[in-house]
Amino acid sequence: MVANEGLHNQPQWSGIDKQFLATPVKSAVDKFQLLPEFLKVRGLVKQHLDSFNYFVRTEIKKIVHANNEIRSSKKDENVYLRYKDVRIGEPSMIIDGVTEKLSPHKCRLSDTTYAAPILVTIEYTTGSGQNTSVQTKKDVVIGRMPIMLRSCCCVLYGKDEEELARLGECPLDPGGYFVIKGTEKVILIQEQLSKNRIIIDADKKGCVQASVTSSTAATKSKTVIKMEKEKIYLYLNQFKSKVPIMVVMKAMGMESDQEVVQMIGRDPRYSALLLPSIEECAKANVYTQHHALEYLEKQVKQLPYAYAPVVRQYNFRSKCIYVAVMLRRMMEAILNKDAMDDKDYVGNKRLELSGQLLSLLFEDLFKTMNDEVRKTIDAILSKTSRSSRFDMSQYIVKDSITVGLERTLSTGNWDVKRFRMHRKGMTQVVARLSYIGSLGHMTKISPQFEKSRKVSGPRALQPSQWGMLCPCDTPEGEACGLVKNLALMTHVTTDEEEGPISSLCYSLGVEDLELLSGEELHMPNSFLIILNGLILGKHRKPQRFASAMRKLRRAGKIGEFVSIFVNEKQHCVYIASDGGRVCRPLVIADKGVSRIKEHHMKELKDGVRTFDSFLREGLIEYLDVNEENNALIALYEGEATPETTHIEIEPFTILGVCAGLIPYPHHNQSPRNTYQCAMGKQAMGNIAYNQLRRMDTLIYLLVYPQRPLLTTRTIELVGYDKLGAGQNATVAVMSYSGYDIEDAIVMNKSSLDRGFGRCIVMKKMSAIVQKYENGTSDRIIRPQRERYDPEKLQILDDDGLASPGEIIRPDYIYINKQSPVVTRGPITSPMGLPDSAYKPSIQTYKGPEGETPVLDRVSLCSDKNNNLCIKFMVRHTRRPEVGDKFSSRHGQKGVCGTIVQQEDFPFSERGICPDLIMNPHGFPSRMTVGKMIELLGSKAGVSCGRFHYGSAFGEPSGHADKVEAISETLVKHGFSYNGKDFIYSGITGMPLQAYIFMGPIYYQKLKHMVLDKMHARGSGPRVMITRQPTEGRSRNGGLRVGEMERDCLIAYGASMLIYERLMISSDPFEVQVCRKCGLLGYYNYKLKTGICSTCKNGDNISTMKLPYACKLLIQELQSMNIVPRLKLTEA
Repeated sequence: MVANEGLHNQPQWSGIDKQFLATPVKSAVDKFQLLPEFLKVRGLVKQHLDSFNYFVRTEIKKIVHANNEIRSSKKDENVYLRYKDVRIGEPSMIIDGVTEKLSPHKCRLSDTTYAAPILVTIEYTTGSGQNTSVQTKKDVVIGRMPIMLRSCCCVLYGKDEEELARLGECPLDPGGYFVIKGTEKVILIQEQLSKNRIIIDADKKGCVQASVTSSTAATKSKTVIKMEKEKIYLYLNQFKSKVPIMVVMKAMGMESDQEVVQMIGRDPRYSALLLPSIEECAKANVYTQHHALEYLEKQVKQLPYAYAPVVRQYNFRSKCIYVAVMLRRMMEAILNKDAMDDKDYVGNKRLELSGQLLSLLFEDLFKTMNDEVRKTIDAILSKTSRSSRFDMSQYIVKDSITVGLERTLSTGNWDVKRFRMHRKGMTQVVARLSYIGSLGHMTKISPQFEKSRKVSGPRALQPSQWGMLCPCDTPEGEACGLVKNLALMTHVTTDEEEGPISSLCYSLGVEDLELLSGEELHMPNSFLIILNGLILGKHRKPQRFASAMRKLRRAGKIGEFVSIFVNEKQHCVYIASDGGRVCRPLVIADKGVSRIKEHHMKELKDGVRTFDSFLREGLIEYLDVNEENNALIALYEGEATPETTHIEIEPFTILGVCAGLIPYPHHNQSPRNTYQCAMGKQAMGNIAYNQLRRMDTLIYLLVYPQRPLLTTRTIELVGYDKLGAGQNATVAVMSYSGYDIEDAIVMNKSSLDRGFGRCIVMKKMSAIVQKYENGTSDRIIRPQRERYDPEKLQILDDDGLASPGEIIRPDYIYINKQSPVVTRGPITSPMGLPDSAYKPSIQTYKGPEGETPVLDRVSLCSDKNNNLCIKFMVRHTRRPEVGDKFSSRHGQKGVCGTIVQQEDFPFSERGICPDLIMNPHGFPSRMTVGKMIELLGSKAGVSCGRFHYGSAFGEPSGHADKVEAISETLVKHGFSYNGKDFIYSGITGMPLQAYIFMGPIYYQKLKHMVLDKMHARGSGPRVMITRQPTEGRSRNGGLRVGEMERDCLIAYGASMLIYERLMISSDPFEVQVCRKCGLLGYYNYKLKTGICSTCKNGDNISTMKLPYACKLLIQELQSMNIVPRLKLTEA
């Protein structure tokens, strides 16, 4: 009946737009496939590589080109040496006159530096005086440059998995570090304020100041304009003291005050602020440019090496305009506090990568080397009588550059006096505890100022970090919020040429400032155009100009990383093409409709497209932090409005590498994710595919690592599923036995027997067969087993080295080495030394008692001085014991509280017995709901045989399974929808009164093990000087009763205990004290009496006990002419 009614009343359908109904439904395109493609070309460690490649390909050529000529200064004008071309060869090393190619793994094993020669082509003169002739030489080595792994100079560049395996490298290893003397060093990303930008802030006294740090290839200086007591001064490090600003303006040719006021703007408020400065200028009797220059000349410091600023034909007009803009900005900030700049805003920061740091270092070393060559040549040419023909090319010193680069990279101290740069700790040894730890180390950003300052500003989470820096991954403690990490899809730019961009701007209608008066500078409708801090000119229609530039960028006519940012408040358009800006890719949307359609993604999946072709066709573009302020970005396509300009590719890319491992992080309390980021780096697991061929000082490996059952997209992108660091443990959430209080974990003994949490610790010991200066050398000899202690020799082979596979115990000898007694001076017998000329220098294993480690492998190699170097790896397998630290992926760390036999463990009605029991009190206060969802998802995954996903913010886009879907799967397979099970007690066999929440959770074993921390001692070694017990576990030290413990004992009144702890067990000493003079005497064993050394007799001597440290103090005071006297009373 109802259906019929619809048919009769036909006319009411007629008003419907049929075309609208027939349009295809706007469905969200799955853009996830863009991520792996992006990570192939950019991201993670690629910014290090890009930066280094840029340095090697262009920067080094610029440096050599800028200082390409060495001329003799004194005598001969036409003797010169000119560098024509520079390139970097392939990594190699000259051993005994033979060039041998290097591979990174060979360098790691033989403790050498992975470096390549820097080759130049030179043109130089030979002979001197009248008979000179010009010659060219190709491929002259001027030094050796350490090579970053996987960069364009490296042997591993562009190799596939097979070739990498042949070179002994892991295909998943990201590269981006250097191998210096066998250790892997990474140059941390350095964060600093951007150069060549006007930054307005308040100094300590609250004065407003505008400062610019200007840095070009030629000069580097800092200019500050500051308002003090209403007068405006200019600070410049060339001047002794502050200089009034108007004097400077007049010196630059702006003689009339009216012109200055016009330049700044005709608003009366501005001129009122400027008035005191104008008056001060008049007081100093400075009226013309001539006066002003005379005034300034008195203020200039006489610098040892002064820079001559280059200005075209004394035309200071552009400088005047720049100063005027600075003044105007500063006055705006004084009148309106909102105009102050935020130093912590990410857009005002630049990240300095290894390429820039190395180029500074190389420039300094290269100039130093050229100066040395010049000095040498001058010295030789000043000699009158020379026998041989003068050949300039032989005076190039190779070593200074090689040694300088190597030393700086291995110590991490950048000491470049030429650029006033003194920084410490710029390089760090790559953390090889787990794969994710070393990956996270490469993306770490080191802050510019020290950690001790208790300021909260820089530590706060900036809103502008969104998508650029990870919000979770920062250490807790003193460096909290200062040390940051890059997010997953960030890229750090390198420099681009400014010339083409500025000429393009002029052709797009930018008016040159030379042609404008000060009046026109600040029209309300005209905007300044600033390129990398340089004022190009002004434009009447800024939005049109910006959109034209962006169109050109999307069409690929200018570089993809150039950013155009319209600042309405400051009436400026900023164009940036400098290096060190963080940017990230976003999908371009037209009126809220994404430009990427289904067919684009299909072409990408079929391999027809790459990420770069998306860029070239203008579907995706890179935005930096400043330009993001001009964009409206939608998280998902469904949320886009007509005003939307861009759409995120994937929301979970705001997290970094370490935070990407956490499943469902958006269901956790925020600090828990931060804790997990710190602990994920300490989890034991696999390091790399070549982990068993590496010879590191310390390697922790898990015996049976697994990939997580509940995984995330990031895990697959960074390859953590191939090199996991943990195991899926079945966890029951219940209290059991009381050994699980405060996060302790109860473990199942049978699980441990099957290998749960079992790990291998490998340590390296090494020995060098030294060659000495008189031609003698150490020797390794066959062990004499009849001699002393045959048991200590039992693991030695007949070649005098320990044989692999033997169990090695403390004090066993592992290398039977002898050293010559005489190592200096002439040798007596030329044929060879007799056995009597050698003394034994055996090396014994110093390990803790009770362990039974095994000698894993022995390797022989030659180090850089061509000595034989022998390395032993010792392997120890450990099973979890009470006190070992475990953690899930949600910052829930706990130690093993007790280990229980499986017979006493609870079990479910299916017969499943948990591996761990976790106390339920760990959940309420910590609010880690993500851990509960992980348990549900893993349980569903185990029962249906599919890896479930838990990516951050992934529910709308299908990268995280919803709890409802997981529950349906569980019910389908016969479990309860909420993950609880019916459980029987293992002790009574009766069912438990409650249902127990039980399922698999991915647990990580952390590197903190009880075996390495346990420490106690009775009597043991003492320090020589104070005769008190040593300190620290490694030296078998004592346990100190400190000041606070002493206070407790005093409060208890336990005086004999204090006496015993502080003296009897520490350093008791008997002294002879003279009752008459109160000084210390000595005991004469011949006369069997004590004698006072000052009274010269033994009449009034008493014996008493003192701490030896006290006796030492008394004697040290006496040596400083202070006489402490002891007054004794009868006890």
